[in-house]
Amino acid sequence: MNQSVHKALKLLELFDEETKELTLKEIAERANMPKPTAYRLLTTLEAHNVVFKTKRNDHDSRYRLGLKLLELGSLVSTHMRLRETALPFMEQLAQDINEVVHLVIVNQHEATYIEKVDSTRALRLYTRIGKSLPLHVGSGPKMLLAFLPEAEQKAVLDQSNLTTIHSKQPIDRAVLKQELKHIQNQGYALSVNEQDADTTGVSYPIRDHNGTVIAALAVSGLTHHFKGERLVTIKAKTEQTAQHISRKLGFNHS
Repeated sequence: MNQSVHKALKLLELFDEETKELTLKEIAERANMPKPTAYRLLTTLEAHNVVFKTKRNDHDSRYRLGLKLLELGSLVSTHMRLRETALPFMEQLAQDINEVVHLVIVNQHEATYIEKVDSTRALRLYTRIGKSLPLHVGSGPKMLLAFLPEAEQKAVLDQSNLTTIHSKQPIDRAVLKQELKHIQNQGYALSVNEQDADTTGVSYPIRDHNGTVIAALAVSGLTHHFKGERLVTIKAKTEQTAQHISRKLGFNHS
């Protein structure tokens, strides 16, 4: 365990509804650490807007929780609302098509799976909530990458380690850019054998009230289940489900 991080988190836990601000002396005493150590940690936290210092006079400085925590808390709240809104629809979709259904978001230039509903098939794909993958691999990640703002998409594409997952072969950026444009135009992403052998994934965008793509609704399973009329049905039901979730989040397509 990183002791500096542990100590910094310990300082943050000193604040609550009744204790909204503390002096350096109070913080050091309550955290049972030397004042210089507390001051050093607080200075770092202050630099990142996690705490801020109010100065009543030359001899009375106090610390409060900063706006960065409000920003992060709002982000967590948004993702919780997204999960809670999407889950009933995901469960119905999984029941209708009997394939694994995922909810995927962008997280620090990666794609993170924040919700999952399994199929009832004996042979299942191994995925888990919290798993992160590069944004250039798989239908869900690529869907998100395709709809990122231009500057953010460029930052991902400019990374030096764009390779396939298994063979570690370099990704042709020109081909990837064309694929992302194609995803934007057709409104969905399809991947075959990208994350796991003999698997196919289909993903559609979920939008918020502003029309911004905030998540991908991804369905995946063994490739032989994603053929012909069955693939047509899976795509139609997944698209319909993504639209229902988007409307529930306030998106008005008209």
